[in-house]
Amino acid sequence: MRHSAKRPPSVVDRVLDLLGAFTADRPQLTLSELSRRVGLPLSTTHRIAGELTRRGALVRDEAGRYRVGLWLWEVASLAPHGAELRESAMPFLEDLYEATHQNVQLAVLDGPEVVYVERISGRGAVNVLTRVGGRLPAHATGVGQVLLAHAAAEAQEEVLAGPLKTFTTKTIDSPERLRRVLADVRRDGYAISDGQIELIALSVAAPVYDSTDEVVAAISVVVPAEGTDPRTLVPAVRAAARGISRVLGAPRALRTAGGRE
Repeated sequence: MRHSAKRPPSVVDRVLDLLGAFTADRPQLTLSELSRRVGLPLSTTHRIAGELTRRGALVRDEAGRYRVGLWLWEVASLAPHGAELRESAMPFLEDLYEATHQNVQLAVLDGPEVVYVERISGRGAVNVLTRVGGRLPAHATGVGQVLLAHAAAEAQEEVLAGPLKTFTTKTIDSPERLRRVLADVRRDGYAISDGQIELIALSVAAPVYDSTDEVVAAISVVVPAEGTDPRTLVPAVRAAARGISRVLGAPRALRTAGGRE
């Protein structure tokens, strides 16, 4: 729940809490499960769930279980980093996938976290925790480090103030180390994140710029950590990122089109 504990939850708070009860692990919930998860009386949960079902935000199956409805997907596609960004990026993501046959991802920054807005994965690709619509702490991912490196100072300081969640022994866990990594990313134009989410995987990420030359997204390829030289992937990832940036009208990408950086 994201509302403040200093005031009673409003109707909007309760609606958002109810929608937020659904997760990738629990995409379907009974009324009783919803009630327990949001901490509302069963009668209140029934009333809110009924209204959301009538509006198409929720769907109720024959067994009485609720799940998120397509109407929410339609609304979400209108977000600034929604359909337009994904459509612009998809041809380049597909090219990068064909070159690697590993996980290719597109992400945006939302506070201290990254949200994955697109992903292509093959059957033989290394296992990853990400999914479309999923979130991970920015400091521990290649795309997150790219996005943080180009974020406003206050956004960086929010993350640097911690705590920095650790997933493996390789996860960045100190503000000093993270500052150095972000400086390297700004200098080099890409990030390599080795074993920070799962020890078996590493990612190479690069920034995507919009028509104002602001970084609005990042793409990455996630490959097996063992036996991979990540530097060999950097040119392909950066080329894909530049391609997306050109489609979005980024001046820096247009200047380098057909030439060398």
